[in-house]
Order: sequence, then C-alpha cells, then structure tokens
Amino acid sequence: MSMRKALCPLALTVLVGPAYAQSPASVPDTIEGHLAAGKNAAGGRDNTPDFYGLVTAICVAPQRGAPAPDAPAPREDPNRKATYMQPKKAFDDVYWLGTESTSAWLLTSDDGYILYDTAYVYDAEDVLIGGMQKLGLEPAKVKYVIVSHGHRGESGGATLFQSRYGARIVTADWDLIEGSLYGYPTGKPKRDIVATDDMKVTVGDRTVTLYLTPGHTPGTISGIFQVLDQGKPLTVVYSGGTEFNFPNDVAHFDQYLASVRRLASLAVAAGATIIINNQSQFNGAADKLRSLADRQVGERHPLNVGTEAVARYFKIEDECAQAQRLKVIAGQSDH
Repeated sequence: MSMRKALCPLALTVLVGPAYAQSPASVPDTIEGHLAAGKNAAGGRDNTPDFYGLVTAICVAPQRGAPAPDAPAPREDPNRKATYMQPKKAFDDVYWLGTESTSAWLLTSDDGYILYDTAYVYDAEDVLIGGMQKLGLEPAKVKYVIVSHGHRGESGGATLFQSRYGARIVTADWDLIEGSLYGYPTGKPKRDIVATDDMKVTVGDRTVTLYLTPGHTPGTISGIFQVLDQGKPLTVVYSGGTEFNFPNDVAHFDQYLASVRRLASLAVAAGATIIINNQSQFNGAADKLRSLADRQVGERHPLNVGTEAVARYFKIEDECAQAQRLKVIAGQSDH
C-alpha cells in the first residue's frame, strides 16, 4: 500500500475542485426551491422512495454543528442489544454487520478481509466480532480497517481490531480521533495509515480505492470497489459522510458541496449502481437486506438501485446542502 504523506486541510479543499456551483436553472435558487428538489429526488420503484431516510435526515430535520472534542464519554446502554440485527450476507463476497442505524461492511477475499467502518465502542464486540462468528467468518482475518470518518459510530471499534488482531487502521481523520478527549473509553486507536487521495487498499483480489471527500468531517474519505452478486461484478460507491453536523457556515457548506459533486462524478465514471454508507437509514440497507431471503431467480438485488438512483442520492445531498447554505446566508443578512 502507498504510504504517501497526509494532505493539509487547505490541500483537501483545493483537491475537490470548485467549491460552489448552483443547481440547473430549472431549480429556483431559494431555500424552498432546493428543499423541494432534494425531496423530489427520493424517487424509487413502485412509488416507494429509495432514500426516504436520507431526505428525512438532511432535508426535513438536519443536524447542525460539530460535536465538541470534550463531549462526555459514551455510556454503555444496558438496553442497546435491542437494536442489534442479525448479520447478513449482502453479496457473494461482502457481509453486513450492524443495527437499524449503523452499518459496517466486511469485504472478504481468500487472503483476508477489509472491514469498512466499525460501529460504536460498546457495540463492536457483539455486532462486529460476534456477527462475524455467527457467519462463520474469522475476525482475525481482518487485515485492514477503513474508518470513513472519526465520529463515534464509525471509529468506535477500531481499537478492538488493532489491539486484538493487529489490523491496520486507515483513515484521514486521525486529528479528529486524537483530539477527542473522552470519546474512546476503552482506548483510542493508535495513529496508523493516513489515507490519501486515490489510495488503494488491497487484500488478495479485493481492492478499495479511497478518495478524500472532506465536509462531514475534515478527514472524511469515500471509496469505490466491486462486489459479486451471483457471480456478476457490480460497482459500489461508498459515501463516507452525510449529515451537516459540522460548523454551519458558508465555507464548510462549500467544501461539503464540492465533495458531494466530486464523488457523484466519480460514481458516474465508475458506473456505480450501488450506493452504501455507514448509517443504514440513509440507503435503507438494513431493511433491504432483509428482503434477500425472498429474492426470486433473476430478480435484481435490492441494493443494486442503478446509476440513475445513485445520481439521485447525491442530488438529495446537493440540493439540501444548498438550502442550508442559503439559510446561513439569510441568517447573516438578518444580523
């Protein structure tokens, strides 16, 4: 694996290209116009929105503001297991581990595994380690752990795989992880591989290409890789960060929008027909994978939504981010 130097925050911003470009003229450049365009992009087959959860999270009730580094330590919820779901074989060579709200993805090969995101601190043992064991998979075969960004629900279990199995940890959010005072009550992961743009993480015949997509956090990374579905190769785009829980100012929304547009373009170039991420509600992964048991011969995989739907996913992010950007500007005018 390439061990290139980490890019500074300014370089990340420049890398993702022009910071702000308006929607096509058909979308009114107003808060209401962009929100309507984002909500209408939910689309879906049989009048069922593909991305209802995404619209709810960033168009209807968006989060605002970044979590403080000195936020209180997470508490072990004695009832947390009520949210756990059975692990699923998602594709021929990829497994899903998570809850209704979180997703971790295990990419397998004959030479070892890549784990993409790691759940919360107190969930990792049962959801990830226990989930793999239920599926007949060996946690010790995890060679690399990709942490899409440094929030608790994605980085919480990284220490477990690093300390117990010697897995290498790959992220661009080391500063955010190391700056958290109380977020890792069982121990922080030790700084390891710094993700860089176009970096390839490879185990056996399995490769994930990583891209710097700052915005959700300063070091958010996304990825593109292939999976096999009944022997047929399909291309996946992994969106590394979604909600607006970052400092809500124009500069940060410009960075977020630039990254969304860049990843959307990369998805088009790769022919991606599947969009997945680290929170199940955004693409409906937990619910869609339940339906695999009833899949008929020749029926399309429920997560294989097609290139047009993948583009709509990014349009929702784009339009609703533009709406929030305009709200920031309106607030500045009021003051």
